[in-house]
Amino acid sequence: MKIEKIGLGGGCHWCTEAVFQALKGVEKVEQGWISAVDAEEYSEAVVLHFDPKIISLKDLIEVHLYTHRSTSDHSLRKKYRSAVYTFSAAQQKEVDQILKHLQKDFQDTLITGVYSYKEFKMSPESFQNYYQKNPNKPFCKTYIDPKIQILLRRFPKNVMEVPIDPIKNNEEHKFKK
Repeated sequence: MKIEKIGLGGGCHWCTEAVFQALKGVEKVEQGWISAVDAEEYSEAVVLHFDPKIISLKDLIEVHLYTHRSTSDHSLRKKYRSAVYTFSAAQQKEVDQILKHLQKDFQDTLITGVYSYKEFKMSPESFQNYYQKNPNKPFCKTYIDPKIQILLRRFPKNVMEVPIDPIKNNEEHKFKK
């Protein structure tokens, strides 16, 4: 099994972490801040470790574009950069092609940038797995639950098995691999 890595940023890293923890083929999600070669500031993001035989890079990027404001250049974009962080020139070329292809699915222009990964700072342990630890907190109900619903509606083949609908049943948000 060959595991690959990709970095993704767009909104709160708690949200991004929860979205990608729910997907088949994503082996590990590291939550924190990423800096890029061409960007001075760190931005909230995740590093995904994934099995491309189970989930493609295209599928990961498509999920990413639909689960954050990938066409909105709002005032908090420095902290919440809409980005894909690549680990090689070949991966950067592939991501550029994927974004160009997916642009046709969006009415507005995608603002998601492609950056060369530079450095990662992990979030404190108390913030990791935030959604899994705090599914009933108002932040999770307001911001993360709607993103999980997008996954269940738009990308059902990529979502891990859900024994019961955690949102309707007010349970912990655990997905079975």
